Amino acid sequence: MPYIQTMTNVGISGKKEQTIKQRMGEAIELIPGKSESWLMLSFHDDAHMYFRGEDAPCALCQVKLYGSASEEAYAELTGALTDILAEELEIDPDRIYVTYDEIGTWGWNGGNL
Repeated sequence: MPYIQTMTNVGISGKKEQTIKQRMGEAIELIPGKSESWLMLSFHDDAHMYFRGEDAPCALCQVKLYGSASEEAYAELTGALTDILAEELEIDPDRIYVTYDEIGTWGWNGGNL
């Protein structure tokens, strides 16, 4: 039950969003036991964002994960998410943050897991 929220000050066209969605769906499989079939994504583009005092293209990916994963798996996913945003939105990798929250209780379908 992963969730990835991407916020950026770059505009994302519908076609680009579909490409990013597909690539993130593949990338989530870098976390053992996770797949696109349970992945929820959200995109917030054209946000008023500043990094290092500048409004040059930047992004924040917040990954919420039911359970936990190894540092190695997180490192691989960070690399993949950074590559996706750098390639698809032309954001310099050093202007992309990726954060992780491990969730112990996750609600779905009217109950908790």
